[in-house]
Amino acid sequence: MNTTLIRKIRTVALASAALVAVLSTTACGGQSLSGNDDAAAADPSAFSAAPAPTEDLAAQTIDAIKPDAELTKLLPDAVRSKGLRMTTSEGYPPMELFAKDGKTLIGVDPSLGRAIANRLGVTISIKNEDFNAQIPGITTGRYDIIMSSMTDNAERRETVSFVDYVQAGNGWVVKKGNPEGMGDPDTACGKTVAVVDNGSSLALAEQFNKDCKAAGKGKVEILKFTGDQDAILQVRNGRADAGINDYPVAAYRAQSSKDVLDAVAIPGDESVWGIAMKQDATDLSAAVQKSLQSLIDDGSYEKILGAWNVQKMALPTATVNDGK
Repeated sequence: MNTTLIRKIRTVALASAALVAVLSTTACGGQSLSGNDDAAAADPSAFSAAPAPTEDLAAQTIDAIKPDAELTKLLPDAVRSKGLRMTTSEGYPPMELFAKDGKTLIGVDPSLGRAIANRLGVTISIKNEDFNAQIPGITTGRYDIIMSSMTDNAERRETVSFVDYVQAGNGWVVKKGNPEGMGDPDTACGKTVAVVDNGSSLALAEQFNKDCKAAGKGKVEILKFTGDQDAILQVRNGRADAGINDYPVAAYRAQSSKDVLDAVAIPGDESVWGIAMKQDATDLSAAVQKSLQSLIDDGSYEKILGAWNVQKMALPTATVNDGK
């Protein structure tokens, strides 16, 4: 056999081997061996969630949440392969706060974020960000979702879309058992209320006082203080019948009072808070909404809120853009 013929035979053999190699990686749904395959990352059976931080009061509930393969399929490829990128803003307990290490984020929002990610079958990273920088972080693609006690309103919906996850208004901080019967705004008539000076709680107390006078009822005696702790101290020592805070803050004060205080919601001024996403992230929005609704339906959502003493913030349905 001459040299030219041998070279031709070798060329044909090499070409055939290359063709077989290509077919073996493409036929019958063959997958890349690079380790970056999105389909593998999207397989809930292969997903193993990182344990929730030990200081997360809802850790036991979060760690028990299993992924739902049908919900995983709804996610955009980038989220399935790289995980969910969440931002929040520390400093508003019990919604967002640092653990004792000063860097791990815990609170209602991180708890629910971890629960949603577990149900979706993806990892989650949670980054602390200045509140005013969060929406720009979404629009530029730095983050996928915001969970940061953000009110879902028409102005923000011009830039982002929301999946609503809780509702919040104001609350009374009272002695355990609510001996003065604080509840509706008119229960403040004839009572003494402690507030932070020049804050929203002062404005609310002044409005309650105005309404009591107009109704011919006793006026509200308003005690003003420079800090919230000083105002709460007046409730503890009996000088004030109640304090006023945002409801989740009131709930946190009660939870951390060693069973001395209670939180009572003040009805009538609630607003919904939403998980913010890009307006065109419709696949992600659908996946997050359905994941949250499944947590509502199976009771995990209520357990998580209860662990942080804010079960009264619960919504019955995970709506989108306040149902509008």
